[in-house]
Amino acid sequence: MFKRVFLFVATNLAVLALLSVVMSVLGVNPDQFGGLLVMAALFGFGGAFVSLLMSKWIAKRSTGAQVIGNPRNEAEQWLLDTVRRQAQAAGIGMPEVAVYDAPEINAFATGANRNKSLVAVSTGLLRALDRDQAEAVLGHEVSHVANGDMVTMTLLQGVLNTFVIVLARVVGRVVDGYLSGGRDNGGGGIGYFAVVFVLDMVFGLFASMIVMWFSRHREFRADAGGASLAGRGKMISALQALSRNQGVNTLPKAVQAFGIAGGLGHGLKRLFMSHPPLEERIAALQKSVVV
Repeated sequence: MFKRVFLFVATNLAVLALLSVVMSVLGVNPDQFGGLLVMAALFGFGGAFVSLLMSKWIAKRSTGAQVIGNPRNEAEQWLLDTVRRQAQAAGIGMPEVAVYDAPEINAFATGANRNKSLVAVSTGLLRALDRDQAEAVLGHEVSHVANGDMVTMTLLQGVLNTFVIVLARVVGRVVDGYLSGGRDNGGGGIGYFAVVFVLDMVFGLFASMIVMWFSRHREFRADAGGASLAGRGKMISALQALSRNQGVNTLPKAVQAFGIAGGLGHGLKRLFMSHPPLEERIAALQKSVVV
């Protein structure tokens, strides 16, 4: 847990420092609307893309995933052969294949380039699932890569981050001007910063809902892709096994959205879930025409 928190804080501090230098070099003045747009785009897209570019490194470090180079046993050889076959069928480059130590049934894919991605499975998955079910899970993750989900999520997050930053500060200036009786203080009053702080959180919540809605949508697509690569029966069986063994998700937050397993949620909490309920995913596959 300490390692994950440290990596998260260090990454964000590095991004902030880099973007501050870029703004200084470009002479960006965030007090003007044009400068505000540039600042918002730099911070909104900059942080998202830096996280994407570092995603493989962060995933390996935070999960302790061990990339399979020379297979040490038959199981590792099977993993490599299966991912290679599926990657060829999906038209992408061979991903790195890794195993990480975790008790739950899970797997994830990440990477900025669909031809240089990472697919990792938990030791819990290897113990609990048979080869057919594991093949379907691998197909699900390979489909995430083939669909370009990592880049699409990053672009969406960047757009929403930019929107949140701009809208919060525009509204903050309006409210600050009203509270100050129309006196022009350049948006630097205490009221301005307080309003911006609150609006950043409120608008950020709505942005998160949109990102999670898209995340749930692409899970159905990845399930369909897994069914296409491995077989619908195998994909349904894998999801049924997951539904019988739902527990704590130990994946770092940065890669949870790209895992096979999701969380449980009811009511408003469902709006912030990255994965649809497993019963809905199973029902969608049962109704599909994928063979």
